[in-house]
Amino acid sequence: MTLHELEKQVLKLPTSQRWQLVQTLLESLQQESQSALKKGNLSRLRGIAKGTDISNHENVVADYVTYLTDKYK
Repeated sequence: MTLHELEKQVLKLPTSQRWQLVQTLLESLQQESQSALKKGNLSRLRGIAKGTDISNHENVVADYVTYLTDKYK
C-alpha cells in the first residue's frame, strides 16, 4: 500500500479513530526521537575522561605568559 492509498483510507475513518491514529503516531515518533537522542548524547561524551599530558609544563606556562603579555600591551 502506498502512502497516498493509506491517506485515502485514513480520511475515511471516523474522527475519533483518526485522533487515536494521530496519538499513536506521535507516541512512536517520540520514542524513536528519544532513543536517537540518548545515543547521540553518549557519543558526544566519548573521550571526556582522557587524561592530559602535562610533561611540557614549562611550555604551557611560557605560552600563557606570552598570551597575557600580548593581551595587555
